[in-house]
Amino acid sequence: MAKSGFVIRVGGIFVGIAAAVCAGGSDVEKLREMMVKHQIEARGVRDPKVLHAMRTVERHKFVPSHQVSSAYEDHPLPIGHGQTISQPYIVALMTELCELNGTEKVLEIGTGSGYQAAILSLLAKEVYSIELIEALATQAAKRLKDLGYRNVTVKCADGYLGWPEKAPFDVIMLTAAPVSIPQTLVDQLKDDGGILVAPVGDFFQELVRVRKINGRVYRETITHVRFVPMVPGSSSRN
Repeated sequence: MAKSGFVIRVGGIFVGIAAAVCAGGSDVEKLREMMVKHQIEARGVRDPKVLHAMRTVERHKFVPSHQVSSAYEDHPLPIGHGQTISQPYIVALMTELCELNGTEKVLEIGTGSGYQAAILSLLAKEVYSIELIEALATQAAKRLKDLGYRNVTVKCADGYLGWPEKAPFDVIMLTAAPVSIPQTLVDQLKDDGGILVAPVGDFFQELVRVRKINGRVYRETITHVRFVPMVPGSSSRN
């Protein structure tokens, strides 16, 4: 994708990124299509349901106003409070790793702007999302409600504690990196085939997928990544 303020070629016509996003309609749909085709499909994401969700959710509505012109570019973007919205490819890859079929109850740790939760909401039955930073949690909850994502529930809480009242979860996704996977979250994962997807590590991080089968945990490393650290709340530090 071109950098912010540049001009890109879409379907035989030249479109300024900022102008296209502000104009909305078919121009923005073309930007999302290019994002999916060149950033996501080209890197090997194949699940048609995931690709459809990435084409559907309006990413530019989940970034700060001064970042709108960069919404469909191939990199993370700052959303305030030291947090980021992940690169589109990583969002799609992590979603595909969840193997969703539409019946699942999903726990997301790290709501951020709500973009990943919106993607998950199109692919799962219920999404519960935890955000430690109150301002981000409040903004994301309002944004998701205003945009019509009715099967997402957001709360401001310590992600290290999970959401025991709603457990067990078919899928748990972490969008910030702990040094190691919290046992509390593993305990809240469905015992028969539950999946947890998370970036793990300190400076050097790996994207991992964990499967929980008959009480045993099986871990595989997918790729190397770079996420903001997962910060515990005061309750986890006591």
